[in-house]
Amino acid sequence: MSARRSLSWSTALSDMRNDRVQVPAGFLGARGRVEGMARFGKVALVKADGSFDRAGIMTAAAAAAKAHQLTYGSTWAVAMSVALKAAWQAARTARARTAH
Repeated sequence: MSARRSLSWSTALSDMRNDRVQVPAGFLGARGRVEGMARFGKVALVKADGSFDRAGIMTAAAAAAKAHQLTYGSTWAVAMSVALKAAWQAARTARARTAH
C-alpha cells in the first residue's frame, strides 16, 4: 500500500456543494416563524441605520428553536442551529429589501 492517497478534487468540491445545498429539517418552518415575528412587530431584525439587530435576531431564533424542539424532538443545539440559520437568512433578506 502506498504512503500517498489520491484525492479527486472535482468529487470533493461536488460533495461540499451538495452539503451546502441541503436544507435541514424544519428550516422553512423556523424561517416562517422568524418572519412572522418580524412582520407582526415582536422583533426587529434590522435597525433603522441598516445594521443587523442582533438582540432581535437572537430573540426570534430562540422562539423558533423552542418550537422546532417541540415539533421535531431534537436537541437544543440542533434546534438553535436551524433557527439561527433561518433568522440570519431572514435578516439578510429584510436588509436587502429595505436597501432597495
